[in-house]
Amino acid sequence: MNRFLGAATFVLAMLATAISTTSSAAMAGRVDAVQLPAWLDRGGLTVPVSPGLALQAGDTLRTGTGARLLLKLEEGSLVKLGENARFTIEKAQPAKNGVFEAALNVANGAFRFTTEALSKNTPRDIAIVVGQNATIGVRGTDLWGRSREDRDIVCLIEGKIDVTGNDRKTVVLDRPLHLFQSTRKSAPEPLGFLPADQLNELAAETEMEFGKTSSTIGGWKVVIDGFASRDALRDAARNLRINGYPAEVTADNTLVIAKMDTELSARQLAARFKAGSGFKEVRIAQ
Repeated sequence: MNRFLGAATFVLAMLATAISTTSSAAMAGRVDAVQLPAWLDRGGLTVPVSPGLALQAGDTLRTGTGARLLLKLEEGSLVKLGENARFTIEKAQPAKNGVFEAALNVANGAFRFTTEALSKNTPRDIAIVVGQNATIGVRGTDLWGRSREDRDIVCLIEGKIDVTGNDRKTVVLDRPLHLFQSTRKSAPEPLGFLPADQLNELAAETEMEFGKTSSTIGGWKVVIDGFASRDALRDAARNLRINGYPAEVTADNTLVIAKMDTELSARQLAARFKAGSGFKEVRIAQ
């Protein structure tokens, strides 16, 4: 192995160690699917998000323009994040009484929290802070929310939730499409209802788009080669990772972004690189 590949392997191993689940940090969940670009901040390090990444308390996940994330918490609930989101797992652990306790923070962007049918009977006590206004008490439900600029909203899709606003008053959302809204500088508005025809429009902000995703079962990859030097390869890998793309250096001096869901997903990502990055030799493979 040449000196460059040895150094690159060492750096990647250090990053893998930094983002892996350890015995001292219980697993809070994992990343099931990604629509790039996206980043994980942990312990002072930032790395691009890839499917299968194990999550732990203290992690912050960020998405870029046009991006999405699908996370599965350890107790079975799903969290979907839209573009330009910032989401922190402040706490996630099973309590001694068997109740799964979690504290989540959506500082920016759209999200959807859904308890899957198979895990609805799992005892849970989850609090979600949305922006600077709403704290949601969740015990098993389906809800959508968004923090953007100076306005926070929460919409109940199914189930029942408690929402505490910036006026420290708690209200109950217990009917489908029940809607909580508040600006940063004023008390929450009276509860209302989201028009039914707007739900799909809002939900689209957090749904993966076909032909753009990678997942734990993805079998396609984008391969970038033709670098003039090892330094050029190294710089390209670093720049891609800084920009939220999990590029890995291979033994034959190429860069690979793996786990793309479909051939279309791989082709679209390859086309993005050809158009916007200056890479000349970009191909897809299985």
